[in-house]
Amino acid sequence: MEYRNLGRSGCAVSALTLGTMTFGTESDETASHAQLDIFVEAGGTMIDTADVYSDGASEEIIGRWLAKQPAGIRSQVVLATKGRFAMGDGPNDAGLSRRHLRDALDASLRRLGVESVDLYQVHAFDPLTPLDETVSFLDDAVKAGKISYVGLSNYVGWQIQKVVDVAEFRGLARPVTLQPQYNLLVREIEWEIVPACESTGLGLLPWSPLGGGWLTGKYTKDERPTGATRLGEDPERGVEAYDRRSTAQRTWDVIDAVQSVASSRGVTMAQVALAWLADRPMVSSVILGARTVEQLRENLGAAGLHLSEDETARLDAASDPAPADYPYGGPGVEQRSRAVPGEASG
Repeated sequence: MEYRNLGRSGCAVSALTLGTMTFGTESDETASHAQLDIFVEAGGTMIDTADVYSDGASEEIIGRWLAKQPAGIRSQVVLATKGRFAMGDGPNDAGLSRRHLRDALDASLRRLGVESVDLYQVHAFDPLTPLDETVSFLDDAVKAGKISYVGLSNYVGWQIQKVVDVAEFRGLARPVTLQPQYNLLVREIEWEIVPACESTGLGLLPWSPLGGGWLTGKYTKDERPTGATRLGEDPERGVEAYDRRSTAQRTWDVIDAVQSVASSRGVTMAQVALAWLADRPMVSSVILGARTVEQLRENLGAAGLHLSEDETARLDAASDPAPADYPYGGPGVEQRSRAVPGEASG
């Protein structure tokens, strides 16, 4: 297992993180504790959860596992959770207000059975709450010793920059990470979100690194998924929906490229997809989500795997999301950049 800094902080984390969204739903407590044991034995240190995962059950399962561990294991774990979404029916039971985040953080600490978490992430942007209110609460929580570092999740470029600007202007704790969806099938974050993180020093913690199972090769062009898989149980599941992705030729070009690299390397498609992502700019740690111990073991096989320049280039070419000429690239932008002074422009 390799270790990296958590964004611009001095905190070291494993290059692979154990995501626990399946805990309490797709993985029962016994299976969840087995995953935690295997992850730590492999040298993993960072564990990521959220209050809404299984309606709090994920945090509770992790809390009971932590309670059984010797002091040495607990001191190695870098524990991350999130708050923002509703855990009740009241008007203040959601959002990034001081009122809700205070209650959400305290409830997470109780479920986890700890006095503090290492990384507390706001789960999504809240347009109704002033940024000053959210950022000042997070700074207060850092000063109170309840959290060590602040993180963002599912923010776009301008939101990232604005949060950092507010924090720096007021001298408050600034975020160190962003948790976005990122994989070979979802690279659009490279247009503005990754540059915003490069500019502000935020490390990336990508979720859905295997595209909901698409990058493992389990789905085919000619057969609609069935059985005990994410899309087998729900073919229209969110952004991973079969009918949505299967109709795009780029999807199958990416899968073919991953399969080719995996075959030549003698590793699995999942390991290739994870290795590609782990070496992208600004990535601090890649979040693994597994339903079973077997899936986790396979994914952990990506630890320390690095692709060659040629392999990376082949995957980059197949997965290129091909932005329009303007504003992200293409000959139109190149011509504008060479415009002579005084020339009329759009």
